Amino acid sequence: MVSYLSSALRSGRPRSPSTWSRRGAHHRRAGERSFNNHAEGVAALDLFVVPTLSFRLLFGMLMLRHDRREILWLGVTAHPTAEWIAQQVTEAFGWDKPPKYLLRDRDQAYGDAFMSRIRAMGIRDRPTAARSPWQNGYCEWAIGSIRRDCLDHVIVLGERHLLHLLRCYASYLQSEPNTPVLEQGCADEATSSRPREHRSKARPRRPASSLRSYLISDREGW
Repeated sequence: MVSYLSSALRSGRPRSPSTWSRRGAHHRRAGERSFNNHAEGVAALDLFVVPTLSFRLLFGMLMLRHDRREILWLGVTAHPTAEWIAQQVTEAFGWDKPPKYLLRDRDQAYGDAFMSRIRAMGIRDRPTAARSPWQNGYCEWAIGSIRRDCLDHVIVLGERHLLHLLRCYASYLQSEPNTPVLEQGCADEATSSRPREHRSKARPRRPASSLRSYLISDREGW
């Protein structure tokens, strides 16, 4: 694409929009095929901030696999140190086969202890570009879903309460095999690229009352 652009600029001849769109679509399809071929060995990690009733800031950690878009681990802490993140990674995979690549952002919390742990586990570190959250899109979409469907409707009391809410939400998603949250998001993106006459057929959303009743019925867990 870069060589084609440079040759077009050197020649001085204008290119039609259809030519650019064909070139861009080809490169997008090639990138999607490459990503799908390696999705089985890719996991993603991200941190997000949650305020509490006492205006404290807690940090949640989310890990998921790209092939099945499955939430592997959820953690909560008030101080996300490199040692804590390294321990969470160890507990997330346990005795299972670790992924080949681990996507993350360039947060300063991922220090030397974290890097040493993932190297010892045989995981290759793949940080995203600076200020590019879209490069870790699955994690960003999952965190957004957690906020919209769960945390925006609950006042968090503390660390145990937040961890309980996150685990209940993950269990709620796993109990809905036909409409998992990440596949629902990917389906919405797929339908948005279809012709205009199909966009009006929106998928029915799960009622928020069922999630609230699920959280209330399991409140004795915390």
